[in-house]
Amino acid sequence: MKNKVFATCSEAVADIPDGATIMVGGFGHAADKPQNLIAALKNQGARKLTLIMNGAGVSGRLGIGSLGGVSFTDEEILIENRQVKKAVCSVPASLVMSKPCAFEKQYLAGEVELEYVPQGTLVERIRAAGAGLGAFYTPTGVGTLIEQGKEKRIIDGKEMLLEFPLRADFALIKAYCADTMGNLIYRGIMRSFNAIMATAAKVVVAEVERIVEAGELDPESVVTPGIFIDRIVAVPGEEK
Repeated sequence: MKNKVFATCSEAVADIPDGATIMVGGFGHAADKPQNLIAALKNQGARKLTLIMNGAGVSGRLGIGSLGGVSFTDEEILIENRQVKKAVCSVPASLVMSKPCAFEKQYLAGEVELEYVPQGTLVERIRAAGAGLGAFYTPTGVGTLIEQGKEKRIIDGKEMLLEFPLRADFALIKAYCADTMGNLIYRGIMRSFNAIMATAAKVVVAEVERIVEAGELDPESVVTPGIFIDRIVAVPGEEK
């Protein structure tokens, strides 16, 4: 069986090429983001990346990157380092209007691209990719800027927009524990975007706090089966 356990985050992201499309798990909190994989990718230096994520300006672990006393979130270290060409996300702006995030500044300067996707639609587009669906219709975004350039159809008396699946070359996700076969269990908010993104990328890299031997996990607790996971790396978390 192929060894899925990598010794370091740097090794786990070493082959991500320029121009890759990468899903980054997490809702927007430090506990549910693959922070160490993101930092390793920053050091690896791949550029012209397309990031699919919940937010390009949502706070994560502050202080992971900084410039002039301003702290950056996890994804922002890639943006600030000029590694990102495009973001597909639901929250492209800082939650504090007086402190614009790196992505806002670059977008307003015409230096990065943005595909804004309502959060529910974002999740469903990722889920559709994992389920092998061709497309789906949703009423979300009808009558707004979201509908521009999209096919519309009336279903059950409602206008609907045609949305297509989102797939990635790589997914960087965070889980609590894995076994050596890649089966994953999550804690709390870790389950948010991480679990669904694990189904929609060619190569899935999971940052976990613990790795145990195959057979040690309770099968009823496994959320993501190991068949979806290609690489796992253990980065012990803080004791709760």
